[in-house]
Amino acid sequence: MASSYSIDLKLELMVTGEKAGLWGDITNTNLVIVQQAIAGFQQVALNATTGATLTFTNGATSNGKNAVIELTGTITGNVDVTIPSDITNKVYIIKNSTSGAFSVTVKVSGQTGVTFSATDKGTKILYVNGTDAADSNIGKLSNDFAPQLSAQLDVNGQSIGDGTLELIKFTEAGSAVNEITIANAATTAAPAISATGDDTNIDLNLTPKGIGRVTLNGNGKIQGVAEKVTTSASFDSDVVIDTNTQGVILSTAAADANFVINLRGDGSNSLNASLDTGESVTVAYISKQNATAYYPTEIQCDGVTTNVTTVWQGGSAPSSGNTTSNDIYTITAIKTAASTYTVLAAQTQFA
Repeated sequence: MASSYSIDLKLELMVTGEKAGLWGDITNTNLVIVQQAIAGFQQVALNATTGATLTFTNGATSNGKNAVIELTGTITGNVDVTIPSDITNKVYIIKNSTSGAFSVTVKVSGQTGVTFSATDKGTKILYVNGTDAADSNIGKLSNDFAPQLSAQLDVNGQSIGDGTLELIKFTEAGSAVNEITIANAATTAAPAISATGDDTNIDLNLTPKGIGRVTLNGNGKIQGVAEKVTTSASFDSDVVIDTNTQGVILSTAAADANFVINLRGDGSNSLNASLDTGESVTVAYISKQNATAYYPTEIQCDGVTTNVTTVWQGGSAPSSGNTTSNDIYTITAIKTAASTYTVLAAQTQFA
């Protein structure tokens, strides 16, 4: 009777009495094949458009018998790595190191298999279950009902998301000593997001993108607040207040002429773009006055008075400043429609 071959590893199964003088070589070859199945590693280069079919040659080492396979090559379309249909049981560690934004599917011939997405250049532990290649999903947190970290989680410069969309991104300063701590709380207490670290006094910055705002949904409570003040050492008859970056302008140079106060978003954005309809912004201009006092002749929004209705505290606009004083002009601009504002203004003397 002639030798036969095992189903999955294609080991040569000799019959008693045959292969006289060859048993040693055949047995050694079988042991090498077993070693290949347990600890073997091989790179398999994929065809750019068709992928590859793993080989299982009778009585010989073959790429499909390896425990670990690294898929290489540049692919120009979605490709398959096919396992012959007579292979019913096999475990693989497969790393997708292909180049090209296309998927790679590992499957038993005629089946659907397991797919590495176009962006998945990772490693999977697969097994042939008698019908097809299946993903063990070993290593996925979703398989662990109570995952616990035993060391710091290294995100390796990656974001956290659902596999397609980013939810949280991380950046890291090489010399960082400060960080954020997120704490939960017991009944009646509030959870907290805190700045922590080696430094004693640390700001916590919340930065919107562009001219977007940080929105607090619901009521707010402030225990202490500081407002940015821009100090100007020279007088300009065209006083521009950038409402996106400053709330107060202090002029330390005395006014030497009447002036116009203009509210805008900033140098790149209009007030109209910076405010939604139904929103307001309040600013203050502190004007130093000497023996001859001056005052604002008009208040503009985005450089014009068109569609700007200004109403003054007390019922009338000032006709002069206050000598040897600091005159504070407090201005609230309410956007009532596109590029349309009601402006509430007041003059207060501090001497």
